[in-house]
Amino acid sequence: MTEAAAGPATIGATGVQIADVRAAEPAQFRMFFMSMLAAGIGLIAGLIAYLLYDLIGLITNIAFYHRFAFVFISPRHHQLGLWVVLVPVVGGIIVGFMAKYGTPKIKGHGIPEAMEAVLINRSRIEPRVAVLKPLSAAIAIGTGGPFGAEGPIIQTGGAFGSLIGQALHTTASERKVLLACGAAAGMSATFNTPIAGVILAIELLLFEFKARSFIPLVIASTLATAVHMQLLGAGPMFKVASMDFGVPRALPFYLVLGVVCGLAAVGFSKLLYWTEDQFEKLPVDELWWPAIGALALGVIGYFVPRVLGVGYDTIGDILNASLGWKLLIIVMLAKAAALVISLGSGTSGGLLAPMFMSSAAMGGIFAMATDALFPSAHLSPAAFALVAMGAVFGAASRATFSFIIFAFEITRDYNAVLPLMLVSVIADGIAMLLMPRASIMTEKLARRGLYIHQDYEADILEQMTVAETMDKEAPRIPAEMKVGELSDRITRRDPEVSRHQGLLVVDSKGSLVGIITRGDVLRALDKDPSGSATVLETGTRQVIVTFPDEKLAQASAKMLRNNIGRLPVVDRNHPRRIVGYLGRPGIMAAHLRRLEEEHVREPGWIRRRRERVPPAR
Repeated sequence: MTEAAAGPATIGATGVQIADVRAAEPAQFRMFFMSMLAAGIGLIAGLIAYLLYDLIGLITNIAFYHRFAFVFISPRHHQLGLWVVLVPVVGGIIVGFMAKYGTPKIKGHGIPEAMEAVLINRSRIEPRVAVLKPLSAAIAIGTGGPFGAEGPIIQTGGAFGSLIGQALHTTASERKVLLACGAAAGMSATFNTPIAGVILAIELLLFEFKARSFIPLVIASTLATAVHMQLLGAGPMFKVASMDFGVPRALPFYLVLGVVCGLAAVGFSKLLYWTEDQFEKLPVDELWWPAIGALALGVIGYFVPRVLGVGYDTIGDILNASLGWKLLIIVMLAKAAALVISLGSGTSGGLLAPMFMSSAAMGGIFAMATDALFPSAHLSPAAFALVAMGAVFGAASRATFSFIIFAFEITRDYNAVLPLMLVSVIADGIAMLLMPRASIMTEKLARRGLYIHQDYEADILEQMTVAETMDKEAPRIPAEMKVGELSDRITRRDPEVSRHQGLLVVDSKGSLVGIITRGDVLRALDKDPSGSATVLETGTRQVIVTFPDEKLAQASAKMLRNNIGRLPVVDRNHPRRIVGYLGRPGIMAAHLRRLEEEHVREPGWIRRRRERVPPAR
């Protein structure tokens, strides 16, 4: 294949073809189009969240109170006695059949499945997931499952956004944005946390921070939150009394809490997946696993009713320091056990709310124990509960920034920000040290061989220009040169022509008139072994070019779109004036520079002064 263009381009009067970069007007139109779709997704996701709340409330009232009502209520005040053990089992059986004969993607807490759709399925989610996931979650939670509604709503919102993208004429990247808009809207509508919803979608689903995704995300999240405010109220998720965070006197204790939270995040993640492994060893069909897990949940719920259901009321009690230390210990252990057994059995439900309860109880216990050991510390159990609540899940999910903001938004106490930041990053560091390759969100995917890169960094090709890596000594040959002569020079390994795969063809004034590759030479010799044709006749006269001030990302895109490996670099004002040559080595040089910046240590000024080492250039 020659260096001819394969896509749309503009040809100037000079005859040199300049690859067309996508015009700004269509991009602006697509941004407007995506924003309008995001607005619709946000409104509908807000309604879906509200309907799921009502559905959970209806099933809870029917299962535990034998009445037909939609009010969202905790099942812990039931009067069923020992019969309560069987209520979760009924839900487990139903969910087991739905997973077996509906879709297995309803299992789990939903976010890993959304991540999988983004990464390996081009952001396509099946329509039945959008229907069966919220229904299965409502059944599991309504019959006592110790889950939150946020995971299923995130997956359902993401599925709805994906379906919109599949129904319309969109790219895979645009579907990804719409999926993330639905997920962010679901998160925002559940907890009334629009900022955290946006950041969570960026950290766990988009893996990018660009205007094309950020603007629709904000629109979807804002409108979903507006729906929540209209239907469920405008206040924070948890109404808490004023807390004393004790900054700066309590900072040493927050440091210790950060380590404890990091260890708790790792321990919980490993325990959850260990439990899943044990269920896979059972000699019974996986259809019955949710029922078996639900039976264990029913037993735990009989003795500790607070573990049943979402538990938002218990979280509120912990954040208001209304529970004694004995009850906090019971809640922490029982909720964690109920969650890992239930979720490990393959049922459907969210992970966020139950982990919040256990980790908040742990934070409260930590403050109480510290006050007992150091009476002068005067730590606030409520403050430490709030901080631990955000730090544990942030570290477990590797979405630390999201849950720093999230814990602040659900209470709207700005004084929480400093301890939240400190404890969360320490916990995240511990989790990264002990679980370097996966998180509670990605472990399931890692077991399938799909490892998620969750670090964010700017593309080096977007930061460097062509002028920084181009070869200023462009390989040029006269237009009248014969193909046979060029072949002989290549065979003799003439350094002027043999070090490049492509050679620039110039006229008597040195102006660019074409380009010829070794492939062109071979094809010409096959037709005419004497090589009597000129290089201008054999090569390509319409040439794709780049400019010195163009970003390497744009230049590499021209190479990819036109299936070529080299570009002449020309003066933007004089497209036939050659100023350099950009080949694949020039693109790789940018990545080499990034590697050097990351790994090559330069001697500091102290060492240079001691050893008289000259500064690095």
